[in-house]
Amino acid sequence: MNLRHLFATYGTAFAALAIFALFAVAAPNFLDPVNLLNVGKHASFLAILAIGFSIAFTAAELDLSFAAVCSLCAVVAGGLVFHKSAPAVAVVAALATGLGAGLVNGVLVTAVRIPSLIATLAMASVATGLGFAITGGVAFVGRWDPAFLALGRASVLGIPALILWTAGVALFVLVVLKQTRPGMHLVFTGEADEAARLAGVKVQRMKVLALAFSGLCAGLVGVLLAATLNSAAPDMGKDYLLTSIAAVLLGMTMFEPGRCNVPGTLVGAATIGMLGNGLVLMGAPYYVQDIALGFIIVGSVALSAAALKKAAFGI
Repeated sequence: MNLRHLFATYGTAFAALAIFALFAVAAPNFLDPVNLLNVGKHASFLAILAIGFSIAFTAAELDLSFAAVCSLCAVVAGGLVFHKSAPAVAVVAALATGLGAGLVNGVLVTAVRIPSLIATLAMASVATGLGFAITGGVAFVGRWDPAFLALGRASVLGIPALILWTAGVALFVLVVLKQTRPGMHLVFTGEADEAARLAGVKVQRMKVLALAFSGLCAGLVGVLLAATLNSAAPDMGKDYLLTSIAAVLLGMTMFEPGRCNVPGTLVGAATIGMLGNGLVLMGAPYYVQDIALGFIIVGSVALSAAALKKAAFGI
């Protein structure tokens, strides 16, 4: 492997390590185990949403509704627990809401032929409206069932549940994409849908499944957010829209350049989480993180422009 190929494949990962080293030296208490666990927990929400988005992106579709759907699912789960429903019922209802939103997106894109950019923006608007309608604009907060709260707050052998949830989702997606026929069909659909169709791949079905999975991931994060924060608000997922997309695009610049890949997405999510935490510890103004995120998005989109254009507009 020559030096040029090495940096093309792992250059962004090396940059993430350099950022980690910088904060380790310059940011007070950055290396404190409690702080690092907090970074991991915060990045977990981001990573799961990003993985869901990346699956839709792999099928050459763009899901811009996942943050709003995540908020709606949090409201569904939180509202049911707040009104004393069983935690299992709340979780199933939230996951079903996310899955249903994803399936509707898939039908709009494949059957109605609406570009995913437009269809998912419409779904985001609907999900946001429903969230405010359910809550009346006021967050659900209270003393909730400990069994529900444990989904986001528990630890196993000292490892936070949120990190375990992220690892489970990442491992599942990695195995599906690399070791199963549906995973290969999903990749073929995104890379050359017409050729895949002629080869016998159910292209429309793969796109629906990809968008449905993105919705399901949004539902899972909605549940985990409500359980972790012991509250549910109709806009609690909105801040994850740009950061999750940035994590995926950043991940596409490493390991498998030009393609969505699970290791890259995880490193991208960790980098963004680490960046926010380190800047806060260094006392940087809040807007510095937004500026840095903007540069990350511009840089990663520049390297992934062709894939982004195809996913957004189908061209």
